[in-house]
Amino acid sequence: MYFDGVCTMCNAAVDFVIRRDRAHVFRFALLQGETARAQLGIVEGQAFGTLVLVDGGTRLERSAAVLRVADRLGWPWRALAVFWILPARWRDAVYDFVAARRFRWFGRKDSCRLPSPAERARFLP
Repeated sequence: MYFDGVCTMCNAAVDFVIRRDRAHVFRFALLQGETARAQLGIVEGQAFGTLVLVDGGTRLERSAAVLRVADRLGWPWRALAVFWILPARWRDAVYDFVAARRFRWFGRKDSCRLPSPAERARFLP
C-alpha cells in the first residue's frame, strides 16, 4: 500500500489499516520513497493525489484501492464492497473530490511518517 507520507489523512488511513490488519497482510511504502520510485516509476518531485495498492501483481488506484483494502480487512469493512456496483468514474469522482481537499481539511505534515519500532517490519524503504 503506497501512500503520501506528508498527508495527515493518508497517515491516519495507514494507522487505521495497521490497527485492523491482524493478519499483517499489508505492507506500506511512501509514495516519496525508494520502493515507489523503483516499483511504480514515481519521479522525484511528483505530486501525489492517490492511494496505490499492488495486490497480487495488480495495481489499483483511487477508489478501487480503497475498496480492495476494505475487503482485505474483513468484516465489517468488507461490507463496503457494495460500492463496487457503482461505475468507477462515480466512485473515483468522490475519491478525487476528497483528495483535492485533503490538505485543506486535514492538514499536511512537514515530513514523511516514520514507522514505530513495532511497525518497522511492515514498511518498505
